[in-house]
Amino acid sequence: MGDSGKLEALIDRLLNEEKQMRLAENVAGTRKAATEILKLCFEAKDWKLLNEQILNLSKKRGQLKQAVQSMVQQAMEYIDQTPDIETRVELIKTLNNVSAGKIYVEIERARLTKKLAKIKEEQGHIAEAADLMQEVAVETFGAMAKTEKIAFILEQVRLCLDRQDFVRAQILSRKINPRVFDADTKKDKKKPKEGENMVEEAPADIPTLLELKRVYYELMIRYYSHNNEYLEICRSYKAIYDIPSVKENPEQWIPVLRKICWFLVLAPHDPMQSSLLNATLEDKNLSEIPDFKMLLKQVVTMEVIQWTSLWNKYKDEFEKEKSMVGGSLGDKAGEDLKLRIIEHNILVVSKYYARISLKRLAELLCLSFEEAEKHLSEMVVSKALIAKIDRPSGIVCFQIAKDSNEILNSWAVNLEKLLDLVEKSCHQIHKETMVHKAALRP
Repeated sequence: MGDSGKLEALIDRLLNEEKQMRLAENVAGTRKAATEILKLCFEAKDWKLLNEQILNLSKKRGQLKQAVQSMVQQAMEYIDQTPDIETRVELIKTLNNVSAGKIYVEIERARLTKKLAKIKEEQGHIAEAADLMQEVAVETFGAMAKTEKIAFILEQVRLCLDRQDFVRAQILSRKINPRVFDADTKKDKKKPKEGENMVEEAPADIPTLLELKRVYYELMIRYYSHNNEYLEICRSYKAIYDIPSVKENPEQWIPVLRKICWFLVLAPHDPMQSSLLNATLEDKNLSEIPDFKMLLKQVVTMEVIQWTSLWNKYKDEFEKEKSMVGGSLGDKAGEDLKLRIIEHNILVVSKYYARISLKRLAELLCLSFEEAEKHLSEMVVSKALIAKIDRPSGIVCFQIAKDSNEILNSWAVNLEKLLDLVEKSCHQIHKETMVHKAALRP
């Protein structure tokens, strides 16, 4: 009898044994017989027979859950030892078919899908890999470790970003609550009570929660960069900056702090931007990069900034970002920086002037008459500023128009104050007169 004959005879004997154990509902015996069959096929390197036996055993009438779970887990160990990609893909697909719709092997199915997606990505089929990953909703898996769930969702987000599917990337990213990264990992884990589902430990290749935090915010930076959402990019860099491993290493936090400063200046003026700007200025680490501290101070100070002198000073730093962590600031960043400086200057002028001619405003902003009017109009439309332009006379009025009720109320308050002053003055005169009369009496 040849080797193949011996293998068939051994498998037949084990199949009879498996049947007896299965009918007797002997979990340990059924599991052992099923896994032994797979082991024989693997040792004989008969991959086709291995796939057939996995399907055959899983479809047996009244097959025990524990036996199917053990078979899938054992066969997964053989994936990396397959001779070629075709064999590997075939084995993964077989295991996927077996685990489909079975809640007790949902974690194994997720891991198999991830392996298959990785193979597809290496072959250049990014769209196919992304579609495969999206089929699995790991957030519903109660027994999967938290870090493994997050890592899986982040992989889904990354593949969507790689295929330029920004809408789906945003939907998937919302499955992760950023607060989960701030959970205290040092706290002792509560022992599960009797009857509670046991959470499996994450595989060794899954990163820690803090490493996943960095991956999450780096992916969010990629997403926000698509629409040039500078404030959100800044907040993402701020979250990376607050990671202990980053804050302890100057080589890591200096490039991140530089990015925070750039994106704060690039972000449109609003309360959140102003709050982050002042908080960053109070950071002691900012003294390590004095040029950026000066840049932020210029933006905070209510003084007109000369664009040409500012650009000449920071142009080299701007170009230097290309070689830093996170790469260049984007194609539009240079134009947007100039726009933010113009907006800052208009806000400064509105603080010091109630009324100003457009010609003088254009001179202060170092812009042409038309450009000054255009930028001022855009700020009014975006409600960043309240102003009215009298185009025939060329006058800009920054005062808020008051309605009749406000004017009457202000008059009433002024009259009340005036009468109070008159009454106090009369009282003081009367008091002085009485004092003098008393002094003149003999």
